[in-house]
Amino acid sequence: MASNKILSKLIKGNTINREYSWLEFNNRVLDQAMDLTNPLLERCKFLSIFKSNLDEFTMVRLGSLENQNITSPEETENKTGLTADEQIEAILSIYPKLYKNADHTYNFLKADLYDKGLSILKAEDLSQKQKTKCLEHFSEYMLPRINPLVLDQKHPMIRFQNLRTYMVLLLERNGRQMFGVITLSPSIERIYRIDGGKKVHLILSEDLLYLFGNLAFPGYTVKEKALIRITRNADFEASMEEADVEYNFDFSKLIKTKIEERTNLSPVRVEINSSCEEIKNYIAKQTGIKKNHIFESKTYFDYKFLFKLAQFFPSAVLPSLQYRPFKPQVDPKLKGVNLLSYVEKKDIFLSYPYDSMDTLITLLEQAGEDKSVTNIKITIYRLMDHSRIANALLRAAEHGKDVTAVMELCARFDEENNLYYANQLRDAGCTVFYGLGDYKVHSKIISITREKDGKVSYITHIGTGNYNEGTSKQYTDLNIITSNREIGEDGVAFFRNLAIMNLEAEYRRLLVAPYSLKKGLIAEIDKEIEKGEDGLIMAKMNSLTDRDMIEKLIQASQAGVRIYLCVRGICCLLPGIKGSTENISVISIVGRFLEHSRIYSFGKGKDERLYIGSADLMTRNINKRVEIAAPVLDKAVHQKIKALLTLILSDTVKGRRLNSDGTYSKIETLSSPIDSQEECLKSNNCYC
Repeated sequence: MASNKILSKLIKGNTINREYSWLEFNNRVLDQAMDLTNPLLERCKFLSIFKSNLDEFTMVRLGSLENQNITSPEETENKTGLTADEQIEAILSIYPKLYKNADHTYNFLKADLYDKGLSILKAEDLSQKQKTKCLEHFSEYMLPRINPLVLDQKHPMIRFQNLRTYMVLLLERNGRQMFGVITLSPSIERIYRIDGGKKVHLILSEDLLYLFGNLAFPGYTVKEKALIRITRNADFEASMEEADVEYNFDFSKLIKTKIEERTNLSPVRVEINSSCEEIKNYIAKQTGIKKNHIFESKTYFDYKFLFKLAQFFPSAVLPSLQYRPFKPQVDPKLKGVNLLSYVEKKDIFLSYPYDSMDTLITLLEQAGEDKSVTNIKITIYRLMDHSRIANALLRAAEHGKDVTAVMELCARFDEENNLYYANQLRDAGCTVFYGLGDYKVHSKIISITREKDGKVSYITHIGTGNYNEGTSKQYTDLNIITSNREIGEDGVAFFRNLAIMNLEAEYRRLLVAPYSLKKGLIAEIDKEIEKGEDGLIMAKMNSLTDRDMIEKLIQASQAGVRIYLCVRGICCLLPGIKGSTENISVISIVGRFLEHSRIYSFGKGKDERLYIGSADLMTRNINKRVEIAAPVLDKAVHQKIKALLTLILSDTVKGRRLNSDGTYSKIETLSSPIDSQEECLKSNNCYC
């Protein structure tokens, strides 16, 4: 994806720059849009996801580097020694190729859609009859909803909203040149269907604006025009100290202010559909953005409309264009039973999206009504709108249970939703607090305390993903519900320590960041290092960036330990380098579901120690967040997770192997191809 000159900066020894590794991950997402083994409408979605990912990367990661370049310009990242400015330069030099690839992919998909009877038209594709219909639609529906403005001394440059489409026009009137701007209102339906013909003909609102926008400026001559979209920095920090005086020690008030400020942060990117230098120069001057932050897109700034195309196909055709529908399952043994009593005898294992979150919700509902339950405590990072988890907690409070929710207000782009639920829970009488100091609480844990016949017992849920019913159908995540007393006592102690801001507590079973998780995992690696060539490490995570963990894995490799990793996204460790990482193998899986579970396995046979948890091996997770990893103690659950991890590491269909030069390639095999997600759907009887 990058030139050799750029790669020489972004790769150093056995490590690779984090930002480049993420761009490589997103490139693998784009590859799925071209993968003919995926149904057509699903391939369209992958293109949309690719662009949405790039938008968020630009707002957050590029935004973060821009901030660092201002506050700490001399600081270097610990993989390749690059400053923020050097990383920005390298990243921006890759962007034009990304846009070119996206345009090519869209045109490829557009041709396939046309073959299936759906034609997405640009202005130049319209027949005269179609153009007339489009003009009527624009005049009657769009023109009253758009906001034109001529820019001069009395009408200075408007403030471009983040990720909103505008048209900028170079106008002339009475021999005088000036600029005009039209805001494309987000209330305008983006897709317009043009009646007539055997095929379904569609055109997008931005194409209609580009074609007919001049009608908003009668009496002016349009010399040049361009559609533009501006991306603003969305990376903000919110510290406890900021909330101390100005916000009356209320962290939620500070977050509300930060959310409002996000839309007005500095621009970090401009996208434009024209090569007109005069307009580019004007936008660069007015926004204060550098020219190398301006990128041409020949198709569209975002492809979210591709998610809506199913409605234009006959129902009889849709099954061939989409993934086969599935339904998350509830184990028949868990239906209609008292789960609180069940888990006292046997751990419950749930693997999303193949298993339904209904089981966990039912557990909470039963806990809310059970007379023996005294306390329910939960950490919340992201919730679904109209959350059933939140409703179960509210009902538990109504039944007199002592409910405590540790609500993370700094979950990026979910701050408003979390503020809403924090207020709902507090109003219902629940105890709500926002974590520990400046550490994000990313842990996934529920602690239920029961008291029967004078004896106290615990039921604990440990998960790898959020308590979000929506993502539980889209992300692969693991869950254990256990009545193990040691884990239960650790869980209760965990919430108590959060409440008193105690970071350095010791736990018998749980590994908790930022104090014991990292050193606990390193201790497990050290045990394998002592075994040399008999050592074995297998793990699955979203990202691997922490330098200490990378160095420890390199040390293990050099000792002869075999290491098999599945790292979906960022992997800053380069495998296969002789004398260093030659015993390390890394694959990445991008498929129908977002691989999100974290599994860490050390040793083999009876000596194997297996953990699941909320943390990736990223410095931010293990040093700057409150995370939990729990040992898998139930033998049956242990076997299931180990079998799943082995299956994932054997994936040759959606898996891609990381090479020692930082590139990814398809996995060649002479045996039968393995699609781990497909195998899980089949084995769990999920297909409808």
